[in-house]
Amino acid sequence: MRIILIGQAAFAAETLDKLMSKGEEVVAVYCPPDPPNGNFDPVKQKALALGISVRQHKTLKAPEVPEEFLSLDADLAILAFVTQIVPQQVFSVPRLGSICFHPSLLPKYRGANAINWALIKGESVTGLSLFWVDPGIDTGPVLLQKEVKVDPDDTTGSLYFNKIFPLGIEAVDLLKTGNAPRIVQDESKASYQPPCRDEHAKIDWSKPAQEVYNLIRGCDPQPGAHTTYNGKMVRIFNARLQNGANLATVGQVTGIGAEDLTIALNGGRLTVKRVRGEGGKISGAEFAKQVNLKLGDRLG
Repeated sequence: MRIILIGQAAFAAETLDKLMSKGEEVVAVYCPPDPPNGNFDPVKQKALALGISVRQHKTLKAPEVPEEFLSLDADLAILAFVTQIVPQQVFSVPRLGSICFHPSLLPKYRGANAINWALIKGESVTGLSLFWVDPGIDTGPVLLQKEVKVDPDDTTGSLYFNKIFPLGIEAVDLLKTGNAPRIVQDESKASYQPPCRDEHAKIDWSKPAQEVYNLIRGCDPQPGAHTTYNGKMVRIFNARLQNGANLATVGQVTGIGAEDLTIALNGGRLTVKRVRGEGGKISGAEFAKQVNLKLGDRLG
């Protein structure tokens, strides 16, 4: 099958690897232009090493892109971690159309940061959807879905890299049978979340312990759930929740260990292993020393 791959980063590179291992013919790879530092995207590096043509456009809305797609005579386009808008005059060109990977069980959690929001909302199950691209945002008919269990201490990073990232692309095999599903999404169950930004990542220490922990997990590694100390922003990563009664004021530092620090929550305690203040990420204990944070001090 002649395939155009559109994507970027490790996920697209891994998708390219799997397609090649299955003996598919990838006729071109589309990825964003190189960043100012000149480093090549992983999928570009992989494609060049394999002798596959790489196309890089500032926008896929450029008039030459549909013409390129037509000249490639592709059966299918696969979108794997795409941040550029792919217009209809592009995604409709391949003979079978285009399919896209999305890290949620559609129609829930449409949008750019589905994993973040699934964790923030406290989901215990999420997954991967492959759907047929249409003009909407993650609205096309579903081709294939796989569920993954969300463990209590999963972060956006661990869920993506350890569970969703490795999922296969047997959708291509389904397409070859000629009976590939097109399951219309149930709009009554649809939800759309905006990109997860700092405005969503602010910690409210008065909220229940589990809600605070879900926010921290969902914002790890990006954008990083944040609070303040002495008026300066502090981001929290690699944390663990211990449920239970707590007599201290929420947001108060109740322990400073060799590598971490402990913060009082509403119904528990939060052990924080990594913190980012004005510099890079450091251990919780090192941060406490750096800013002279003491037992009894409050964050926020």
